[in-house]
Parts: sequence; C-alpha cells; structure tokens
Amino acid sequence: MSSDWSQNPSELNHLGIDELWDNIRAGIQQVYARQSMVKSRYIELYTLLYNHCLYVSPQAQTQSKKGQKLREDKTVGFELYKRIKEFLKNHLTNLPKDGEDLMDIGILKFYTQQWEDYQFSSKVLNGICARLNKHLLNSTNNEGHNVCEIYSLAMVTWRDCLFRPLNKQVTNAVLKLIEKERNGESINTRLISGAIQSYLELGVNEDNQFEESPMLTVYKEAFESQFLADTERYYTRKSTELLQQNPVTEYMKKVEALLLEERRRARVYLHQSSKGKLARKCRQVLVEKHLEIFLTEFQNLLNANKSEDLGRMYRLIYRIKNGLGEFKKILETHIHNQGLSAIEECGEAALNDPRMYVETVLNIHKKYNALVISAFRNHADFVAALDKACSGFINNNAVTKMAQSSSKSPELLAQYCDSLLKKSSKNPEEAELEDTLNHVMTVFKYMDDKDVVQKFYTKMLAKRLVHQNSASDDAEASMVSKLKQACGFEYTSKLQRMFQDIGVSKALNAQFKKHLMDSEPLDLDFSIHVLSYGWWPFEESCTVLLPSELEPCYRRFTAFYASCYSDRKLSWAYQLSEGELVTNYFKNNYTLRVSTFQMAILLQYNTEDAYTIQQLMDSTQIKMDIVAQVLQILLKFKLLVLEDKSANVDEVELKPDTLIKLHFGYKSKKLRVNISLPMKIEQKREQETMYKNIEEDRKLLIQAAIVRIMKMRKVVKHQQLLGEVATQLSSVFKPQISVIKKCIDILIEKEYLERVGDEKDTYSYLA
Repeated sequence: MSSDWSQNPSELNHLGIDELWDNIRAGIQQVYARQSMVKSRYIELYTLLYNHCLYVSPQAQTQSKKGQKLREDKTVGFELYKRIKEFLKNHLTNLPKDGEDLMDIGILKFYTQQWEDYQFSSKVLNGICARLNKHLLNSTNNEGHNVCEIYSLAMVTWRDCLFRPLNKQVTNAVLKLIEKERNGESINTRLISGAIQSYLELGVNEDNQFEESPMLTVYKEAFESQFLADTERYYTRKSTELLQQNPVTEYMKKVEALLLEERRRARVYLHQSSKGKLARKCRQVLVEKHLEIFLTEFQNLLNANKSEDLGRMYRLIYRIKNGLGEFKKILETHIHNQGLSAIEECGEAALNDPRMYVETVLNIHKKYNALVISAFRNHADFVAALDKACSGFINNNAVTKMAQSSSKSPELLAQYCDSLLKKSSKNPEEAELEDTLNHVMTVFKYMDDKDVVQKFYTKMLAKRLVHQNSASDDAEASMVSKLKQACGFEYTSKLQRMFQDIGVSKALNAQFKKHLMDSEPLDLDFSIHVLSYGWWPFEESCTVLLPSELEPCYRRFTAFYASCYSDRKLSWAYQLSEGELVTNYFKNNYTLRVSTFQMAILLQYNTEDAYTIQQLMDSTQIKMDIVAQVLQILLKFKLLVLEDKSANVDEVELKPDTLIKLHFGYKSKKLRVNISLPMKIEQKREQETMYKNIEEDRKLLIQAAIVRIMKMRKVVKHQQLLGEVATQLSSVFKPQISVIKKCIDILIEKEYLERVGDEKDTYSYLA
C-alpha cells in the first residue's frame, strides 16, 4: 500500500468507476454502521479517492507531450459525489419510520442518538473525502454542477430525509422539556442541547459553499420562533399568578430570579443570537406589561426609603425602551416635595440661620444623590431628575417666600461660606472643611442667581481679609479656585485682585515699620491695608474726628505713603478699622477689641465720667444715627450705662440730651472681649446698596449680551433675541423677560440697534 502511495497517480492502473465505487461503498457502509475501522483501511480509502481525483487520462498526457496545455478533467469525482449522495439518502430513508410513533422523551432520545451517530460518521466520511472535496469545490462547481463538501451534503440529506418528517415532534418535545425545567423539575439538558445543535448544523444549502458563520434558517424556523411564542404564553400566565399571590416587592425578587434562570438557560443550550431575544421577551411579559403596577409601587418605595427594592425595580425596567420616563418624573416630584417640606419645617429660624438652611438643603441632596448612585446606578435620566428637583426647591421655597425674594437662597449660601471660612472655635479640621466646601459647591451649582452669591461672597471675603480673621488661607484659595472653575475667570477676578492687595499691603507694612525704626518709632502698634479703589466692595466712610492718640499714626503713614507713591491719593475707610483698648479702672485689666467709632467714644471717658449724646457727637464729629448704634452696643455690653440704670436699653429712645455714664462695675469672664459688632443700620444700608448694585450690574450684563448677539446676527427676531440672551446669561443669573425688553429699548435709544421697518418684532444691528 505504501509503495502505491509513493508513485505518480497518473502512472497507476486506473480503476473503473464501478470497481472503485464498490470499494468505497463498502468502506462507507462500515463507517455508518459504526463498525471499527483499522487505520490501514482508512488510509486505503483516502488514497483511492486521492488518486482518482489526480488521475490524468493517457490522451491528455499525449497532448501535454506535444506541448499543448494540460486540461484538467472537470468530470472526475462528480460521479462519485452523486453515488455518495444516493448512498446517504438510502441510508436515512427508513429511519423516520422508527421514530414517527414516538413522543416527548422517547422521540428526543431517538433523534439525538441517531443524530450523534450520523454526525460522527459524516465527519469521518468527510475526512476520507478531503481530496474529493477540494477537487469538487475548485473545479466541478464552476462548471454548473450543484455540489458542496461531503459533510454539508450529509447535513442536507439528514435535513431532507429525517429532520423534516420528525421536526415538529422533536421541537414539541424540546419545548415540553423546557417547560418542565421552568416548573422546577430536573431534566436531561443534554437532550435539548443535542437537538438544538442539530438545528444549527442543518442550516446549510447544497450550493452555499459552507460559509464561515452557520446559517440559522432551520434553527429559527423550526425552533426559535416557537420557543419565543411558548415563552410568552408561559410567562404571561406565570406573571399573573405571581402578582395575585405576592406583593410587588416579592414579585420583583421572583422576576429577578426567573430572568437569571433564563440567562442560564440561554447560555447552556441556545444559540447566542437567541439570548437577546429571549431576554427582551421575558422583560416584555414579566415587567413591561405591568409597568403601571410598578409605577404605583415606585412612589410607595420612595416614601418608605426602600433603596434595595428601588434598585431591584430599576434593574428590571432600565432596559425597556422609554421605560424610565414616568419613573424619572415621579422621582423628580418626590425630591422636590421633600426639599420643600424639609425647609418649611425649619420655619423662620432658617431665614436667619444660614447653617440650618444650607445643611437642610445638603441633607436632602446627599440622601437622594446616594439613592441615585446606589439604586439607579447614576443613570443620566435620574441624575437629571435630581438636578432639576434640587434646582426647583433651592431657588423657590418657604424661606424665599418669607423673604419675598428668590435671592435669599444665594445670600444664605454666601453667609454659610462666611461662617465656615471665618475664625471660630467651631471651625472643622482642614480635610473636613475642604469636603464641606465641595458640598457647598454642590448647592451653588443649583442656584439661578449666582451673581448674588458673588456679590455677598465678595463682601464677606473682603471683611475677612481686612479684619484678618480667615480660618485658613489655603481654604480661602481653594474656595476661590472652585468658584473660578464653576463660573470662569471673570467671576473671581475681583476676588483674586483682593488677595493681591493683601499681599502688597503686607510688604508695605514691613517697609513702614522699617521706616519708623530708622526715624522715630510710634507708641502704638499700628498696621494698615491699602486697598485698590474699585476692586473692594466698600462704601465711602462715615466722618469721624480721630482721637488724639491716633493722630500721629495717621499723619506719619500718610506722609510715608505720599513719599512712596506721589501720584496716589489715600481715602480712609474708618468704618472698617479696628483697634484694641486696655482698661485701667477695673479690678481686672480688660483688653477690648473695638471699632474706630467705639474707640472714639470710649476714649472721651478718659477725661469725664458722663457725657450727653450731643457732647459725644460734638467731640467725635459722628452723626446721630451712627452714634446711637454705637452706644446701643456699648450699653448692651454694660461698659456704659444710662442715668436711669433700671431702664431697658432696647426700649429707651436715645436723644441728644440723654446722659451716658461710664460703668465702673463692669465685669466679664474673659479678659479679651470683642465688642466690634456690625451695626444694624450699617448692615441694612449695605444690603440695600448691594441689591441695588446687583440690579444695575444685571442690566449692564443684559445689554452687553444683546449687543454681542446683534453684532453676530445682524438681524434678529424678538423671541429669538430673548431666548439667546437668557441662554447666554443662564450660567450667572436668570434674567427676567421684562428687564430684557427694557434693555432692548435702552439700546434702541442709544442707537445700538433699531426696529426693521414696520416689523415691531425684528431688530437690526447698527454698526
């Protein structure tokens, strides 16, 4: 046998087709009878077919010797192909009769056993016919013959002769077995996977050349469509039963388990193309058809704070197309109402307590942000619902209604920042402070009127810097950086300039002290801040006649500064200045931290024990409204007393002839006492001025936005202009339509734009 294999096939004695087929058929019968075949017999069959395919007739060899091109015989092997095809058909013809009376497990066992035997034998035959396959597919098929690989031929024959007669019985048996498994019975999954594997293998045509990916026609038509329909019927009935027997929360747990089981089922014995279809069908029947029930339960779960159940519900619905829409709306409404209720419960206390107000808001946000992350996996729709709800109740709530201003919320946020960043015994640790500032920025991003936060924050930062009572320079810089990141450079440009002025002032104070050391030192410890006009949010100072004790400091620094900067002018902000007075007429020597106005009045009592208010006004040059406020504070601290000591300080009307005496019986538990408190009249005036400035600044910003838009568009419709202005300014504040209209009229008067002809709703830009 080996000597024949080494020879040129064209030189062998060529066997006739009948003689060759007799030998091949005997071998094929042996293969399909599952009889043992020795290796030499396998090689013999392979060699016979190999030589047959490479045989060149003597006539063709003669032509080749004469120099003519050797032409391959296209019909070689096709006769064998036809005979193999006929053999396979005959082999399978009688098999369906053996299974036609079988049902359920019986038909599955019969079918899968026959299939496994037949498939194995066909693979062996395909190996024997390897050279024949190559020969047929490379040549004969191009001559119009309808052929495929021998293995594919075997599959086509099985499909036509055995599968088609039995497929309904087999499929029904598979579906019944799957239903049994769904009902909790133990089954032989190998029977299911074996049948389904045959469906996949049968998806070939005799003329498709056996493509890389299997054709799923047979699988889909014979099994998948019926399987999905059966799945829908089963779970429609099952879901109704489960809902009748269980509350919704338990139903969801059972549905989750069922879906997990279906995923396992798909992985074990379905084709991967069916996995998605099966999952969608199950979700449709078990979840989507019951969304109304889920919606009702969703609100109940929110009310009960059932995070785990909410997460389970989300996992069930989030893959359903447009399934989250109503759930998102319910969540948004719920958070909004919870925020409103929490703030309303604080009552009027929150109106004057920034910490209570902001922490109430933060607690609501933290609670539902955690819910969105844990239960809803930070899904964009639920994040948007959280943001919209928070924006709603932060900008319009019980506190803003009591204050009759939507700007009250940003004002309280700025005051809360001030309490965090100002020196206090209650200041948190640096790491905790940084974390709290991050939470502050969370609330800040929901504010419509960010310009109000800016104005109040700027004012409070200025006071912290001037009075040197910032808790941490790093925290101050961090907060400014956060605001800059949120709103841009322009938003924080003044804040950064203020920090620069403080740095320059430190250097200037060092120079002044050196100057004093080189000339004549002062008796007082004196330092000063030089602030650039226009960058700091301070009003003009009230008049006061400086005490004689401070006059040398004032005169020496003014002269020093003039020598350094001859082109600059100093304006003194007395209302911001503070100092320390040491008492010498009590049992204990107290150090009092006082404002300039308090200092001016108290120093008068170095010479007399009692003054009328008119006398104090004359000696200090302070106006009556300021003097009254200063004296109210000194009387409350009991450094000074009224002539009638039994009178209530808050109820007494201070008049120019009211006598104010020094209180020699003053006592305090602290040796250092800060009495430099803000005056109510000053605070009220500051607030009124600030809101007035905010309105004026807004008008300028609106006008600038209108001009930018008109310059770019040239011609714009009225409604389009309103919309674009609102969009451009939304990151800073929410402009009112009425104010935008007024600004348009102002710009028309200034001839920046004009109405187009008779069209009142169209504007054109005037270059």
